[in-house]
Amino acid sequence: MRKITFRILTTMPAKYISSGLILIIALLIYGIVGSIFIMDLNLVDSIYYSVITMTTVGYGDYMPTTGIQKIFATTLALGGVALLAYVFNIILTNVQEKMTEYSKGARKLKAIEVMEDYYIICGYGRVGKVVFNELTQRNQNVIVIDKDKDACDSIEESENVVVINDDAIEDDLVAKLAGDKCRSVIICTGDDVNNLFIVMTIRETNPEAWIVTRASKLENVKRLRKAGADKIVSPEIIGGEGLYYESARPHLLKITVKHAADEIYDEFKIIAKHQCTLENIEYHLPGIETPLTREVKSMNISDGQKFVNYLSTHDDQREALENLYKNVNNVHSHLISGPDKSSFDKVLKELEQIEEIIGINLTNKEIAEITKKEIE
Repeated sequence: MRKITFRILTTMPAKYISSGLILIIALLIYGIVGSIFIMDLNLVDSIYYSVITMTTVGYGDYMPTTGIQKIFATTLALGGVALLAYVFNIILTNVQEKMTEYSKGARKLKAIEVMEDYYIICGYGRVGKVVFNELTQRNQNVIVIDKDKDACDSIEESENVVVINDDAIEDDLVAKLAGDKCRSVIICTGDDVNNLFIVMTIRETNPEAWIVTRASKLENVKRLRKAGADKIVSPEIIGGEGLYYESARPHLLKITVKHAADEIYDEFKIIAKHQCTLENIEYHLPGIETPLTREVKSMNISDGQKFVNYLSTHDDQREALENLYKNVNNVHSHLISGPDKSSFDKVLKELEQIEEIIGINLTNKEIAEITKKEIE
């Protein structure tokens, strides 16, 4: 407790310390000058008299006798009392604020301790917000670290979201959090120098951490990669959504399958059952590398049911979907994100029972070769 109190007092804002010192010096000068000219004391005695009067000790060595002396002694004593009250109020206010901050910090660390897996976002700016939204839409655990208090206050905390108002480059907090339970550290600040420093700090203590960083300038990509970043992304090229996909790469799966349109719902039920998100569907035209892509971004089984209900009441849309499946010979790929590898294993095991799985994480070129052979 003594260490905490000492730290609080030694980290008081400079404006409070300077204001207090100025007031103390001004009152002491007033006391010394007044003691010399009003109390008729020498310099040493004037200093002594001013100090004991300001602190309301008053040993009685020197007693004011005239009216002007009494007025002077009264103003000096009242000034001392007021100054002491001001200083103590500043100290107490600062102690309360700091203790509140430490209490909040302890609660945040406790919340992080119970998180099984989480992503860390360093920097909650324009890009960081996009990444944050991508993660929270998928019910992921997120820790946001930003030095801007207003930015931190704008984020609503929950069981899945912890916000830390701190500078990621000031201490080793990020490195400590980027341990075994961290899925990925996503560095989104707009300063490449800061990003480089954060990458180096994390990599020194966490050689296995998955680090994705933003690069504002293309010439810094090599430096960031050399420092230890696994993925370097230029937001000007792919944006915040790309940062999310790169950060999720260890838990992102592309499954190329073959089945008819009427099996869509059964497939989606399996994906949602294991807390995975269907990010998009790619339809592969025979022999053509570039697929037709439809964004989905859903993990709720209710979305699948709504889609089925919609097709059952819209014959034209159902017919269009069936024609699309015929044109691609029922071959398409699902990009799925999930909490861990074991979830993917369960999804694959159940999908194998209801449909043909052509391959896992195939490139578009490999898929084009497969679909080309099918029509030859």
